[in-house]
Amino acid sequence: MAFTTALSGLNAASNNLAVTGNNIANANTVGFKKSRSEFADVYASSLGGVSNTTAGAGVRVANVAQQFNQGSLSFTDNNLDLAISGEGFFTMAKSPTETNDITYTRSGEFKLDKDGYLVNNQGKSLMVYKPNGTAVSDGFSTGVTQPVQINTLTGLPSATDTVSLAVNLNANETVPSVTPFDPTNNNSYNSQTSVTVYDSLGSPHILSTYYVKGASTASTTNWSVYHFMAEPATPTARTSINAGTYGTAVAAPATTTTLPTPAVMTFDSSGKLQSPVSGRFALSDYTILPATGAAPVKVGTMDFFGSTQVQEKFSVNTMTQNGLPAGRLTGIDIDDEGVIFARFSNGGSQTMGKVALTRFANTNGLAKIGDTAWGQSANSGEPIPGEAGANNFGLIQAGALESSNVELSAQLVNLIVAQQHYQANAQTITTENSIMQTILQIR
Repeated sequence: MAFTTALSGLNAASNNLAVTGNNIANANTVGFKKSRSEFADVYASSLGGVSNTTAGAGVRVANVAQQFNQGSLSFTDNNLDLAISGEGFFTMAKSPTETNDITYTRSGEFKLDKDGYLVNNQGKSLMVYKPNGTAVSDGFSTGVTQPVQINTLTGLPSATDTVSLAVNLNANETVPSVTPFDPTNNNSYNSQTSVTVYDSLGSPHILSTYYVKGASTASTTNWSVYHFMAEPATPTARTSINAGTYGTAVAAPATTTTLPTPAVMTFDSSGKLQSPVSGRFALSDYTILPATGAAPVKVGTMDFFGSTQVQEKFSVNTMTQNGLPAGRLTGIDIDDEGVIFARFSNGGSQTMGKVALTRFANTNGLAKIGDTAWGQSANSGEPIPGEAGANNFGLIQAGALESSNVELSAQLVNLIVAQQHYQANAQTITTENSIMQTILQIR
């Protein structure tokens, strides 16, 4: 009986050595979770139960349990490296086309494949929540997951529909000596500036504004602002653009050379914009000739809010427009909530998705499938989907990896302990053998 008991102890010690060795072997494996051997004693029982004087029958391995405590974060130079600080697993599909075969991992070594999909070293695709639009404010469909594919070619252009110009008009200026206004005669206007706007194909056009001082009273001064559009290749071939009341459709001039209807701004005696209070006007559409396939440029908001008239030289304090040319991919950013942004050379960005995290009621019940990945099992419970930073899920750190949670010093100590257990059980066999030899030598 002592032989079998000792053999069970050798098997248990051998298992402990194997588990410890596996931990040590994976001390540098990203996302690896250490394991420990858990044992249970063994008794030979009968219908009458176990006697108080019955010696145990040895030991058995009850479980090899993985320890899912947090590993330390190691920062890298790769923005696509991801680490979870807290609970949760990355949700991985077998491939971009096989999205029903799902596994889970803590290893965030991601890269782009030849088709622009975000994958790990095994070619499995990172699953994300589908964006509802191109901006974070549009939200995400948290019930719909999909592989994330980064557009590696161009960022889509965006047509300009809003231009903001905050200028200072010199209060010392006089009414121009030449009337009527003529954009080719600088004696017919006081100041001028231009801004580049974009059509639906991302092609640039030049929107020029000319400022003409008008009549003044004891408390107010009027300025007329004339608008023209031109092509960069032929800046002197101007097309007249009418200005009108904000929020209305403004008709275009009768011809491209007809003097346009100006936007009229009124300033009070302190130099503040009095009318319109919002500083906004609408402009007529600019039809591109010759046609390029682009839609007409529709600047529905020409915003002069913040403009002033004081005794300083003409200056442009703010000049912005919301259009974008076409651009190429320059980088990918991922924030701590897992939102993936593609950045383009045109200054634009686009949300590509939000990293889908998953947790389980019993992480120790997950099935080990290798490659630092786990699968759902009957013991783990159903997967609980979620987002980083919400509902007990951890945050995501881009440009970092979660190191193995193996502590080498502790494992080396455990190795010594397991070795002692092995030797002690071997000694039990040696002692039992010596006793047997003594019995056999009795005459």
